[in-house]
Amino acid sequence: MMIQDRLFPATGMPDRNWWHALWPDPDGVVRALRIESGMTVVDLGCGYGYFTAAIARQVGPGRVVGFDLDSEMLEQAQAACEGMANCDWLLGDAMELSQLLGASVDYVLIANTFHGAPDKAALAREVAAALRPNGRFAIVNWYPLPREETTVLAQPRGPSTELRMSPEQTREVVEPAGFTLETVIELPPFHYGAIFVRAN
Repeated sequence: MMIQDRLFPATGMPDRNWWHALWPDPDGVVRALRIESGMTVVDLGCGYGYFTAAIARQVGPGRVVGFDLDSEMLEQAQAACEGMANCDWLLGDAMELSQLLGASVDYVLIANTFHGAPDKAALAREVAAALRPNGRFAIVNWYPLPREETTVLAQPRGPSTELRMSPEQTREVVEPAGFTLETVIELPPFHYGAIFVRAN
């Protein structure tokens, strides 16, 4: 199967310029998501490594695993994290996350990708299997605003309007996989972060 056939729909990587315009402070986003020093964190669908590098800075003596289906993206993420000794890299399908990791982790972040997962409930179950008890799963999503209203650098950005999920829709999908919603944080101008805790 071609990699392109396995990618989540509507999750093509954005142009770097507007990515930086949208997220001018990735370190601030990572702190707001309650990622802490010493944690082992998976950046699921890490893409260019924009948040992976910020996570690596935040966890310090902990570790971050950049995980992606696309080997070219992983190479770019590795370049973004050059010189950081606390980064590991995994190429693979998110639906095999727990097997590929080989050990439980403290935290899984999926940013701007969950809306496109073909089976969101199954993905949430797979993340639960990868987490330690009381581990956190954070989903950064676009608010369900019309796409024409979410402009970055003067152009509409993000997934199509019908793919966007409210925090409540995200909660309804994720909680049955063994999670409890801990909090929803605002990530202006167009995003929220839903942070879930895995039950014991």
